[in-house]
Amino acid sequence: MPPLVKIRSERDQMSAIERRIADFILDNAHLLRDYSSQQLASALGISQSSVVKFAQKCGFKGYPDLKYSIGAAVARNGGGDEEQQPASVEDDDALHVIETLRRAKLESEEETGLLNPTPVLEHIAATLATAERIFVCGLGEDGLVAREFALKLSLLGLLTVQHADPVLMMANLATVGPRDVLLLFSEHGELPQLSQISRLFQDDGGRVVSVTRHTANPLRAHADASLAVSAHHAMPHIEQMLYRASVQYLLDVVFALLCHAYPERRGQLDINLERMHHMIHS
Repeated sequence: MPPLVKIRSERDQMSAIERRIADFILDNAHLLRDYSSQQLASALGISQSSVVKFAQKCGFKGYPDLKYSIGAAVARNGGGDEEQQPASVEDDDALHVIETLRRAKLESEEETGLLNPTPVLEHIAATLATAERIFVCGLGEDGLVAREFALKLSLLGLLTVQHADPVLMMANLATVGPRDVLLLFSEHGELPQLSQISRLFQDDGGRVVSVTRHTANPLRAHADASLAVSAHHAMPHIEQMLYRASVQYLLDVVFALLCHAYPERRGQLDINLERMHHMIHS
């Protein structure tokens, strides 16, 4: 597993000091080559031994081994100081742009896959398949993804209610039962209104599944289950593309697992697709 992916995936299980080290490394991976273990410890206000123990806990012989591995990974991904700058107009031809985006999407989806083990994906698929009702909520761009996935769940014959307005979602809370599931989409997981809905939904006995970035956030921390998305790039517009692609990849996996593990749902999907095809082409 790539070193940065390993650190991201294990962050939530780390101690407070270890999380401080992890966050610094994840936010400043391209600068780590300039830090000795003592300099990193001084920057974070911790002991040098804490830095060394962190490296060893992550599976490295010591801090130099950790620093070298991360430096090599950053170099491979074009993440050095100079490498992170956008290419010049002369170098930025169409083929280069296409190939760079293709590789970045593949790497992002691979990292996202590593962050979501198969048992977790199977559990979420089972949670959705056995739900009495599935409420789906997301705002802004997250709402567009939420709406599309809600439609796909409906085609499986699952009772799905999609909301793009948290106030209207609140109106449904009075009827929530223990077999209801709330699927919340929020890239950064920090919107207070969604966190409030999540807590109230759980208080009423429902279960919450979050879809957010892999970073620590309130929504992911308090969800009953979560899908974690990895998407990183020096250029913001590319990073946003990677996030959307990785979310879609995760949702496609969950949907495919639903079709595979529940033949009756797949049968209902086939019936609904045939009806739609007949309506469009009649």
